[in-house]
Amino acid sequence: MRSRYPVVALLLAAGLIAGCGGSSNSDTAKIQLPTSQSQTLTYSATSTTTTSTSTTPAVTTPTSGPLSKEPKITVPKTPAPTKLVTTDLVKGTGTAAKAGDTVTVNYVGALYKTGKVFDASWSRNTTFNTALLSTAVIQGWVDGIPGMKVGGRRELIIPPALAYKNVSQGLIPANSTLIFIVDLLKVGPTAG
Repeated sequence: MRSRYPVVALLLAAGLIAGCGGSSNSDTAKIQLPTSQSQTLTYSATSTTTTSTSTTPAVTTPTSGPLSKEPKITVPKTPAPTKLVTTDLVKGTGTAAKAGDTVTVNYVGALYKTGKVFDASWSRNTTFNTALLSTAVIQGWVDGIPGMKVGGRRELIIPPALAYKNVSQGLIPANSTLIFIVDLLKVGPTAG
């Protein structure tokens, strides 16, 4: 027997989000769906499916081509740079990102000193959306992503002054130079 319970879909989604990490001072997660989005849950004894419809299609990782596989970071055998270094690994052909734009990306971040990966959107199987503003991401992203085109992959080597400076952040020690490989999947409107 199949039943439809839109409220249950929201509770299941909240449980999944709460169980996937992050910290909160409450025991419940809040989910706000866009007003143009409808959500339906179809439940059966063997599966639970959540279906969403929206006027804006979701951005997903490409299934083929150069951006379909998680990149591996190789640390250069040279001393860490003191200025931002950007290298286009794959040149995109779509819309170019500008400072202040909202972007959807996949990324891998590693420590320059050891090559140890500290974060990757790939490991969560989800893309990352952010505004290219210093209030949203580190300055190295704000300075390093503009000019990149959709469909592109760029390596950013970010000195501490443009990252977390002398403050440690989880797996990132203070005064760390960082390497990111960023795949630009979508450019949205300027934030603000």
